[in-house]
Amino acid sequence: MKNVTDPFLSLGYWPSAGSFGFNTDILATNPINLSVVLGVLIFFGKGVCASCLLSDLLDNRKQRILKTIRNSEELRGGALEKLENARARLRKVEKEADQFRINGYSEIEREKLNLINSTSKTLEQLENYKNETIYFEQQKAINEVRQRVFQQALQGALGTLNSCLNNELHLRAISTNIGMFGTMKEITD
Repeated sequence: MKNVTDPFLSLGYWPSAGSFGFNTDILATNPINLSVVLGVLIFFGKGVCASCLLSDLLDNRKQRILKTIRNSEELRGGALEKLENARARLRKVEKEADQFRINGYSEIEREKLNLINSTSKTLEQLENYKNETIYFEQQKAINEVRQRVFQQALQGALGTLNSCLNNELHLRAISTNIGMFGTMKEITD
């Protein structure tokens, strides 16, 4: 493992004289790099005034910043206008909501009273129907009892008549009835 890492560790220890290599001394390399960069700038930028170029760059930057500020102010104004419109709509909606709430409570109370009234009327009608049904059932029961009493009395009378009547009495009752019908016919004629 020592053999693999040796070349990387020794990069910082190469001698600077006589061969091409890396110079790891930061203080020695910065002035060289700066002089090379300045030389290239001077060579290629001979016709350009450095202060003019810097002034133009600053002016362009200033114009962009001012434009951004103006756009921001316009956007801020538009946002404030939208905010005011939204607040006005909110106040309007809150008033309408309060009105709906008040009307809703009134409507609820009215509906409650209507429901109570209709329920009491329905209960009254049901009570009347119940009373009519009870009366009808009582009359029906009374009629049934009357019929049974009448049938029992009739059966008792028929039983008594059948046991008491003989042929002679039966013929006499028939002739008396025929005589009464004959008299009634003479009176009506």
